[in-house]
Amino acid sequence: MRISRSLPLLALCVMLAARSGTAQAPPGFLEEFDGQFNASASKLVALAEAMPAEAFDWAPMEGVASVAEVYLHIARYNYFYPEIAMGIPSPMGRAVYDSWEGDVRDKDQVVEILAASMDHVRQVAEHTSAADLDEMTRLYGRDVGHWAVLLQLVTHMNEHLGQSIAYARMNGVVPPWSM
Repeated sequence: MRISRSLPLLALCVMLAARSGTAQAPPGFLEEFDGQFNASASKLVALAEAMPAEAFDWAPMEGVASVAEVYLHIARYNYFYPEIAMGIPSPMGRAVYDSWEGDVRDKDQVVEILAASMDHVRQVAEHTSAADLDEMTRLYGRDVGHWAVLLQLVTHMNEHLGQSIAYARMNGVVPPWSM
């Protein structure tokens, strides 16, 4: 319910920024980001914890990311976007998280990595000032404010939250928050 009330606000902010040609963060952005990010992050971690360990190698078909790979992909970008677009070095080092998606399959390790990446994003947001939000950067070939990088983190995470829900249901797991 919280998401459905907030999406129109976020959409309006994005449209206004694009229309005005500025990269100014909307008022209250960090508070809204915090709520949106934490709601999705808690669902992803809870879902990863609810998945059986043997399902972490499961993929719906050949050539498609496994359960573990999806969670590690999210974690990778939680470190990667702030590093490449906001100049905030990853505490993991790029070589480490570049290897996760192909090497790590253990449930406990995957959940730990995913949760730590969420904590990293929280730290990034916590140490970002209103002035920092308006700093310009490049993301996917566009000039955007740092606030748009944080918005991309939520968008990316929610895309894969939907994918993870589908994976869970295909493995007979009901998302814990929907019981």
